[in-house]
Amino acid sequence: MEYISFPQGNACKGNCAPAGQDLFLNQIDIGASPVNSDGFMTPSCPLMAAPSYYNNKLSDNRHFYSMGKAYSGQVIPLDKGNLMYGKIIDLSVPLMSGIASDPESFLPEIEYVDNKRGALQLAESFPGLDPRELPRQEGWAVEFVRMSTHAGTHMDAPYHYHSHMDDGSASKTIDEIPLEWCIGPGVKLDFRHFPDGYVATAHDIERELAKIGHHITAGDIVLVNTAAGGRYGSEDFIHRGCGMGREATLYLTERGVRVVGTDAWSWDAPFSHTRTKFEQSGDVSLIWEGHYAGSQYPYCQIEKLCNLELLPPCGFNVISLPVKVYKASAGWARPVAFIDERAGE
Repeated sequence: MEYISFPQGNACKGNCAPAGQDLFLNQIDIGASPVNSDGFMTPSCPLMAAPSYYNNKLSDNRHFYSMGKAYSGQVIPLDKGNLMYGKIIDLSVPLMSGIASDPESFLPEIEYVDNKRGALQLAESFPGLDPRELPRQEGWAVEFVRMSTHAGTHMDAPYHYHSHMDDGSASKTIDEIPLEWCIGPGVKLDFRHFPDGYVATAHDIERELAKIGHHITAGDIVLVNTAAGGRYGSEDFIHRGCGMGREATLYLTERGVRVVGTDAWSWDAPFSHTRTKFEQSGDVSLIWEGHYAGSQYPYCQIEKLCNLELLPPCGFNVISLPVKVYKASAGWARPVAFIDERAGE
């Protein structure tokens, strides 16, 4: 039996049932209205499947729900076969050594031990064993990795930006991040047209949201598609794409966005471009301004995403669970997007 705990959801404008609609209440006996007094548990974009536990109570078990605050932490039995209808898109890059994925001092190193070498290691645990006696004369394959928590696709915690928040409280480390933050409706901002080094503003966000017909609400996971997206592993990767400045970051976080992402090396503009501006102006506030905005409202950011060009502007869900590294500033992640291909039916 598979289990899943659903987070708060909210609707993508124009594609979902309105908040307050008593959707399938007669068919699903859950003992409470789909919307509580705080406006939570609203029917989400149809991406998360109705639990198989309720299959015999549904007229069509293909309908999807995103449980809200009233059911925070509730564990619901789920049939994996009914988890979603549609397409899963992998938003993570492969973790590799020997490519230009980071500045030189941050490049990951991976040592590969193949099955032949693994046979020698396995034999060391059994005195008298000749490795040639093992099936196919092979043992385990294993890898030894030396890297930072910011290698590959990863999620930064608020502690990465500041040790303490503006109110004096300790910033959350990656093992303290509420999992509800990590699952939610996705919104894509297509900023590929901005030049490398450009710092996006709140106005840029508003203009893109107006274009796609979406209103940012709490719990949205906002992903920024930049010109760096197709350059991972190329020599110019860390210099490509636009960044999100302090103003743009606060525009999102003050509206309740707690997870954002980018396919660039950093949420901020590439350092090579910011360095030039700093040398010309001496303005320290230009440095890491998007990250530093995290001291006002806590948020996490996913960096080095990929395949964002395959996503629609909205109407999809994102799951990005970070590895639980104790008291760490970040954790490696394998984010995925769920796109419901039945939305037009």
